[in-house]
This record gives sequence, C-alpha cells and structure tokens, in this order.
Amino acid sequence: MGQQWTASRIPDQTGKRIIITGGSGGLGLETAMELAAKGAALVLAVRNANKGKQAAVQINQRYPQAQVEIMPLDLADLNSVREFAELYRSRYTSLDILINNAGVMIPPYQKTKQGFELQFGSNHLGHFALTGHLLPLLMATPHSRIVTLSSIAARTGYIYFNNLDGRIGYRAGKFYCQSKLANLLFAKELQKRLNEAGADTISVGCHPGIANTNLVSRGSGKQAIWPVRFVWGLFSQTAAFGALPTLYAATEPSLIGGEFIGPDGPGSRKGYPQHDISFEHKVNYGTAAKLWKVSEELTNVHYDFTSAHQTEE
Repeated sequence: MGQQWTASRIPDQTGKRIIITGGSGGLGLETAMELAAKGAALVLAVRNANKGKQAAVQINQRYPQAQVEIMPLDLADLNSVREFAELYRSRYTSLDILINNAGVMIPPYQKTKQGFELQFGSNHLGHFALTGHLLPLLMATPHSRIVTLSSIAARTGYIYFNNLDGRIGYRAGKFYCQSKLANLLFAKELQKRLNEAGADTISVGCHPGIANTNLVSRGSGKQAIWPVRFVWGLFSQTAAFGALPTLYAATEPSLIGGEFIGPDGPGSRKGYPQHDISFEHKVNYGTAAKLWKVSEELTNVHYDFTSAHQTEE
C-alpha cells in the first residue's frame, strides 16, 4: 500500500450505485461527498428525512451533477429495513457498494421496535438484515462490495450471548463495544461465506479511529454539550479524515475481501487508512458463526448465497 492514501486517490465511480446508511451527517455525509465527487449515484438511507434532504442539498451545492436520492430507513425497525430493501429493488437492478455506516453510541437503555437492545439492534442486527435482503442484488452485480463500519471500541468488546437484550443488566459503553465487535465479526464471517459460495462480491470491515462526529450526542441527535465536544475535539481527527478508512474500504482496487481498515497512527486513533491487523485477536470464527446463527434467528433473515456471481477460476 502506498503511503498516505487520501480521497484524491479514489478511482472514478461513474456508473456505480452506492447505498450509505446514515448518510445525512458525520462520517456518512463525508463519505457521500467524496463518492459524489467521483461520479457515483448515491442513495442515502436515513431515518430523518429532513436531515437527508439537507444533506442532498449540500452535496448538490458542491457537485451540481451529483445523483443523490434519499430513502427512508430506520435500522431500529426490521419492518423498515425490509421495506427499504423492497423499495430499492423495485427501482434498481444493481448495487455496487453497500456501506453499513449508521450507528448509535452509548444511549440510555432503549429497545428497538422488535424489542432488541438499541445499539445491538440498530448497529448490528439492522445492518445484518439489510445486507441479507440486498445480498441477491449485490451478488448479481459484478465486483460489488459490502463495507461495514466497526469502531476502535471493538477492541474491548465481548458478545454477551446470555444477555444480548440487556435484560439482566445494561451498561451503555459495554453494549456499544459489543455492537461494534459484532460489526467486525459480521464483516469477517460474511467474507468467509462469500468465499465458500465462490462469489466475487467482497466484504470489508473498517473503523474511523476517533473521529469528531455527533455520535457523542448519545443517540439523541442533538449536539453534545460543549465540554464534551471540546475534549473530543482534542483527541479526535476531523470527520473528513475519519471517513478515509470507509472510502478506502469501498473503493481501493487491491482489496480482496476480509480486510479490516483503520488509521495508521498510534493506537489506530488517527491517520491515513491501512490494513489494521491490531484487531485480529478479537476475531474468533466460532463466536462469529454463533453470532451469525443467532442473528438469523432474531431477524428471521436467512442469507441466500446461491445467486453468486462466480469468480473466474
């Protein structure tokens, strides 16, 4: 990998269709901006339609030719996830890149529409279901990819199979770490299964290091109080920098699937994107397979790998 990969090195994306969950602010919007600059046709999958429209306006002000569509998606409601996928499939016959970007971070104890703990339910199960619904379309699109955002928090994550919903105790930070480890394990297990199916679709995980976004609002959508923003600002990199691992994971031609991309600085907190092997000790394929099975049961979404676009031998 060359030194200091930046957004200027993104290949031309003309003709590619890309879905970004949570594309109306923070890392998602930065990611959308850079992909729009390279000619991609974007679908921003957002919970808040007004924020989505504002994001589309911002992108079109900077890149008047950009194709940006807003579609409603609430990852905390599996019915909404299914409806989003159905709507997308009714409009389009291909999907080049799915970026599972949206996330909630350390909210007070809340449940999703189907009764899951909010962070595990939105960050992991919502994206697991979404990817499953869109998989046939992805696999029918040559050289497609699925990018799933994890976090530096995955390092201290653990999957509490006996307490996934927080019923026997909830700590917001601990459950955030669990959801982000789940994202990492999902990205890895998905690649394993794509390989077994002989698909040329790839799955790549990534994390932004510590990026200065509004995730610190604890899921409220409101701005965090200024002392929190100030301290966070000291330790974090800009959202534009934080988006680089996602953009690299989504567009770098040399990736073969299964990589985990993060910043190259100390502790993976800041810097330019690289293949981050410092999380490998967290990848237990037994746990990943068990999580997959549990996720299929909880969401009632079963992956179909038979529509594979076979790789050339």
